[in-house]
Amino acid sequence: MKHITIFKLIFSLAALILPATVKAQSAAVKKASESVFTLTTFNADGSIHATSHGVFVGKSGEAISDLKPFLGASKAVVIDAKGNKKDVTRILGLNDIYDVVKFKVDGNTKPAAIANTSTTPGGKLWLLPYSNKSTKPEAATVKNVEKFMDKFSYYIFDYYAKETTEACPFVNDNGEVAGLLQTSTTSTEAHATDAAFIMQLTTSGLSVTDDTYRKIGIPAALPTEKNQALLALMLATQSNDSLKSEATTSDFITAFPTLADGYVAKAEAEVNRNDFEAARKTMETAVDRTEPKDEIHYNYAKLMYMKELYRSDIAYAPWSLDKAIDEVTKAYSINALPIYKDLEGQILFAKKDYQKAYDTFMALTDSKLKNGDLYYNAAQCKDMMKAPDTEVLALLDSAVNNIDTLNVKEGAKYFIMRGDVYNRMENYRQAVFDYTRYEVIEGKRQTPQFYYVREQAEVKAKLFKQALSDIDIAIYLAPDETSFKAEKASLQLRLNLISEAMQTAEQCVKEAPDYSDGYLILGLAQINSGKKEEGLANLDKAKNLGNSQATSLIEKYKK
Repeated sequence: MKHITIFKLIFSLAALILPATVKAQSAAVKKASESVFTLTTFNADGSIHATSHGVFVGKSGEAISDLKPFLGASKAVVIDAKGNKKDVTRILGLNDIYDVVKFKVDGNTKPAAIANTSTTPGGKLWLLPYSNKSTKPEAATVKNVEKFMDKFSYYIFDYYAKETTEACPFVNDNGEVAGLLQTSTTSTEAHATDAAFIMQLTTSGLSVTDDTYRKIGIPAALPTEKNQALLALMLATQSNDSLKSEATTSDFITAFPTLADGYVAKAEAEVNRNDFEAARKTMETAVDRTEPKDEIHYNYAKLMYMKELYRSDIAYAPWSLDKAIDEVTKAYSINALPIYKDLEGQILFAKKDYQKAYDTFMALTDSKLKNGDLYYNAAQCKDMMKAPDTEVLALLDSAVNNIDTLNVKEGAKYFIMRGDVYNRMENYRQAVFDYTRYEVIEGKRQTPQFYYVREQAEVKAKLFKQALSDIDIAIYLAPDETSFKAEKASLQLRLNLISEAMQTAEQCVKEAPDYSDGYLILGLAQINSGKKEEGLANLDKAKNLGNSQATSLIEKYKK
């Protein structure tokens, strides 16, 4: 009887304990396992890049996993617990320090809940492998919990994890995701980063330029806040990644259908592909949908203007400079902003209607838009109309006087043009000064032709030391340009640097045996050094190569 009583007691205790354990695994925990998926990322050539796991955390495709498989990958897919394959479409947020990522897949998904309280050391969490009949949840004891950012937990388990369970979720008894498994590289311990931390990851306007995002071929999601979204759109359109740029543009139009920015970015990309019909349809849609109307008419005019300016060789009948004028006129009729008139002036200039363009720019100098560019553009109009150089110069002086001190670099073009005008007016020293101002403002090495033009002005201004320096720079930048070496030899000869002139001229004729100027200067240098016969022979070579100066020089030095 005693043995029977003890047996009954043990059976009764087991009956009390077993249902609780089974409930934790078979109900809430089992339900959470239906949200676990496998992840596969691919290289650009279609080969497998990496594999891992993760868990759905939202009904519209939101999911979390480890970041590493995405780095260097071009695309990714997940396979859910029922065997359905879904493409990963956007990166919603990431953190490379904790090696975690939040992303979105196409279609609806069955999410697991996120734990809002931390499990303390000594407590147990269930590791959920990818759902199948042969693999069951395993209990893991929390060894330690490290807090970060004041409110999130980093779990360390006294548990050996298999590689085949990387990034699988740990859940509590309620089936709520506490974190994602991360195997340790230094010990047999398993780690997990708080799922609540991964959930709060988002993109920003600067994500497009972030090095980690750039290593992932999948586009980053558009930020939800408007200003951040505008920043993301601007940076995406400036990047060289057309796939990500198109994705950002499409997302922006969907998120902000009444803002012009997305449509304009889309149309600009279509123009860059020479798909003008698509660009026209995009802009016509924008005219119907966006507000304010003046902005979209202005941007439409600007788009057509830029197409006609830089792609006029490709005909597209529906667009023209006259059509651009119509659009900017509509914009100005809705909202009389000076910037709209400024664009009208630029379009008139492109139409070669220089007088109307000039009148438009000069009228704006009495508006709030008054700036150096208005005078500069007016000067270009006068220049094209063959106005006296003094009139062009006066306008360029006004342009210089109205340089924005906070954006001096924009004024560099004023100095290069004024330098050319001074050059035409034979005021060579002022030309040299303006060329030098241009170079200083630009802050970078200019073209070989720039240094040659300045050298020519310096020679005429008798600034010979500077001239020698500039022709040397021109030769350095364009070593195959024979005329620069001939110019240097001529300048050396003029400065009575006879041996140097001979050396430069010899190099010139060696590199270009059919270039007559080289022989001409070499001959003159030899004659001036006392080698008359050799010099005359080279003058004769220059003559035979068609040099027009050689005959008179031969007659002069034969006497």
